[in-house]
Amino acid sequence: MASTYTANSGIEKIGAGEQAGTWGNTTNNNLDILDRAINGVGAITLSGTTHTLTTSDGTLSEGGNKVLVLGGSPSGTNTITISPNDQDKMFFVHNSTSQTATFTQGSGANVNVPAGAKALIYADGAGSGAAVVDLLDSLSFGGTKLTSTATELNLMDGGSSIGTTAVAAGDGIVTNDGGTMRQTTAATFSTYFNANLVTVPSAITSSSATLTPSSAQSIYQKVDTSSNNVALTLAIGSLAIGQYIIVDKTSSSNTLTLSYPSNSQGVSLGSSASFAIAINQNGTIFTFVESIKF
Repeated sequence: MASTYTANSGIEKIGAGEQAGTWGNTTNNNLDILDRAINGVGAITLSGTTHTLTTSDGTLSEGGNKVLVLGGSPSGTNTITISPNDQDKMFFVHNSTSQTATFTQGSGANVNVPAGAKALIYADGAGSGAAVVDLLDSLSFGGTKLTSTATELNLMDGGSSIGTTAVAAGDGIVTNDGGTMRQTTAATFSTYFNANLVTVPSAITSSSATLTPSSAQSIYQKVDTSSNNVALTLAIGSLAIGQYIIVDKTSSSNTLTLSYPSNSQGVSLGSSASFAIAINQNGTIFTFVESIKF
């Protein structure tokens, strides 16, 4: 009975009563094929745009390696045909060329491995309709499938492609919450920023006070004149251009007098409860003042 061969790796199965005195050589060759199939790293030199990756029965062949390191100088996308088309194969691929490598086995699906990329693929050995599948194409963690595109991952990795997509309240923004990455709505961020762009100090009750803005916040300042007249000086401080101060006179008793830095317009609020708004437009003086009385 003549030798036969395993379906996927071409390992020789010696026929009953065959190879007397020489079976040791065949066995050693089979062990080498097994060793290559389990841990073999093969350097595959590509050229042009096609290559046939063959696994031959009974011999060591490049298609018998577990890991394929693609090298050479292909002239464009290189189509690598896994042969024969009825063998189940699994490969770890490292494409170290400057071109995309496309793995195919039959008329079924193919797998593209971009230049410089790595992949874990298998061929289903279905004959003329055989397909190749990328096992890393749909990774999952904790049962959740990752659906990010390469473009999205590149953005997270510091990609420089910037669009003009409008932001809506329900849009998600990724933030680092004490070391845990979370997604929060734009509306939540808006609430936080609004709350922290405007500071609300305790009400002023003393007869004279100075209000000095910080560099990061506008001010909503209540002034209680129920016990006495109040003279309030608005200092420029570090108020940035475009930031503002709102003074809210909360009592209808007594008066509130606002004084400003040099060249700014002052205003006096009488016995009515009133608002006064001061907007800094050039970093040195308040150039727009509006008062509203009730």
